[in-house]
Amino acid sequence: MQERLVDRSPVVPAEQLVAQLVPPAMFDEVSFASYIPDPNQPSQAAAVRAAEEFVGKVGKIRGGKRGLFGRKAPSTGAGLYLDGGFGVGKTHLLASIFHSAPSPKAFGTFVELTHVVGALGFNKAVEELSTHSVLCIDEFELDDPGDTMLVSRLLTELSARGVSIVATSNTLPGQLGEGRFAAQDFLREIKKLSSIFETLRVDGPDYRHRDLPPAPEPIAAEELIERAEAVPGSTLDDFDELCAHLSTLHPSRYGKLIEGVTAVFLNGVHPAQDQSVALRLVVLADRLYDASIPVTVAGAKLDEIFTPEMLAGGYRKKYLRATSRLLALSRFEVAAS
Repeated sequence: MQERLVDRSPVVPAEQLVAQLVPPAMFDEVSFASYIPDPNQPSQAAAVRAAEEFVGKVGKIRGGKRGLFGRKAPSTGAGLYLDGGFGVGKTHLLASIFHSAPSPKAFGTFVELTHVVGALGFNKAVEELSTHSVLCIDEFELDDPGDTMLVSRLLTELSARGVSIVATSNTLPGQLGEGRFAAQDFLREIKKLSSIFETLRVDGPDYRHRDLPPAPEPIAAEELIERAEAVPGSTLDDFDELCAHLSTLHPSRYGKLIEGVTAVFLNGVHPAQDQSVALRLVVLADRLYDASIPVTVAGAKLDEIFTPEMLAGGYRKKYLRATSRLLALSRFEVAAS
């Protein structure tokens, strides 16, 4: 019988939420040495050097400084912010920092971090993360004042306790949220966050868009079903049913939802009905991409899921990243039996 994602209701124990903050499997083997800078983009080689130097700072901070009477004096964590467009290798460098830093350490997307704090509670999250040498945050993007206050407070607390913080994004820290929220509290928090980081620009074109064809045409529903049945370990879902199911799960469970799945087939794909549905699809797209799970659809094209109105709004960068990742997954080879 064909498996469906909507029949899965995974549970992630609270104690596992921090433990699962590690780089996606596709970055298990990356290192500074395996990052090949584009000779036409000198900022990439500079980013590698800065990342390696940052790891050195992390080690010294966690080693601790001795104060009066031989006691360890509290050290403030270091901060590094890698700014650049999609696909220039920022996550490669972030994972390389993670692999090189002393344990314990944590790696997660900005969204994953907010989900962990939401699930654990702020004080418990600080307690769990404060023993770490470094917190690596991928795709740092502040979309609303609530998240801004939460993350600003979290990073300030952790930095004061000696946790170093490295983040990647395609928006400079002083510009996060720019043009979306004008509240003075929001702007004050943005300034505070900006002061934590040393910012470095990483230039280059999006590798996922280099010489790639446009979004593939959706296949017929009958063919979709046949293909799904031919792929062991695949799932086949109705798009609307899956969207409804996602609303019943905390986003921190989406990774567990697709665990062990070899390919995802979606029938009846169409533009998302509203922002809440679209944002859940963004999180699902991120987890599918992290796990390198191929996606095949019937209905609308994958670059039509997010409407023009959504792409013109405050979550534009999230939607563009999700579209880019879904298109990449749609081109993966699906292994049939």
